Amino acid sequence: MTTHSSSDRPRVLVLGAGYAGLTAALRLAPHARVGLIDPSHRFTERVRLHELAAGVRHDVSHPLSGFLRPAGIEHVAARATAIDPAVRTVATDDGRRLPYDRLVYALGSRTAPAGERAHTAETAADLSKRLQDGPGSVAVVGGGLTGIELAAELAEARPEWRVSLHSEGRVGSGFAPRARDHALCVLRARGVRIEEGRRIAEPEAVDADEVVWAASMVPNTELAAAAGLPRDSSGRVRVDGTLRSPAYPEVYVAGDAAAASSARAGVLRMACATALPMGSHAAASIISEFRGRGPRTFDYGFLTQCVSLGRHDGLIQFVRADDSPRDRFLTGRPAAWVKEQVVRSTVGVLRTAARRPWAIPLVPGMS
Repeated sequence: MTTHSSSDRPRVLVLGAGYAGLTAALRLAPHARVGLIDPSHRFTERVRLHELAAGVRHDVSHPLSGFLRPAGIEHVAARATAIDPAVRTVATDDGRRLPYDRLVYALGSRTAPAGERAHTAETAADLSKRLQDGPGSVAVVGGGLTGIELAAELAEARPEWRVSLHSEGRVGSGFAPRARDHALCVLRARGVRIEEGRRIAEPEAVDADEVVWAASMVPNTELAAAAGLPRDSSGRVRVDGTLRSPAYPEVYVAGDAAAASSARAGVLRMACATALPMGSHAAASIISEFRGRGPRTFDYGFLTQCVSLGRHDGLIQFVRADDSPRDRFLTGRPAAWVKEQVVRSTVGVLRTAARRPWAIPLVPGMS
């Protein structure tokens, strides 16, 4: 790309400072004037929220300035309230209307609402404070990866609480049979009561002092819908193979908000493991466009599912590119160690990217 002064370089706005948005912003920084719009001044390690809930950690966030300042990225500490793709502007709740040449929509997802009684991963700090008032009973609703991690962590760190795990289907249904058996064995050894095959529609249907809802995630795409960006039946924003909105090619969508797929993986699930590569790819495609080339097709394949089962056990399930389980897995302390290194490396990659953004595509799985 031709060298430009800072004032005439293309302007890119990134909505959301989660895994996808922050990755995209950092990779774009040397090639554009980047504005990252997010009301928070901190980056939260969402994959550690179960540790925060259990009181294992008291903070799982980092100052955004530590990532943005070295990269020269402007932090717009406000909430985006409207997108006008026809004139390419984003309005914020502090009265600004910001122009863009390209937009990266990376507002992520949240736990589906389940009523005021239920805690969620997003209210992990409040749940941790509540558990200090124990003993009592706490029910985790949702037998996926989030629910499993929450139940195991709570049972290990808060033995004075009786923990149960409730799932409409089988707990850990995406694991190979022997791997699933290990997860169930660890949970039961921690004293977790497991109930499968019952759909719980609301927290009031559970007999427990506290309920933690981990049953489903919904994308934060209301802003996109209001702007006229088409969504699929799950509410995620439709994108083409390059992660662009077919309706507005200047808009890229990355992370949990995107209805993305790849030839090898099929439809991508919401996860940190998919958010970082998508953020990197959206940035790479925008850089390619600025250089006069076309955006590239997103190519992604799954490798593992990593689950912590408390501080001293875990499960690393090796999977095929389409996320289906192989009959290969790692358990016990080695798995717990691997999971911890994976989580640490995520923040490590982002810190490295703040100073050496050219290194992002050198990370395995990034494009």
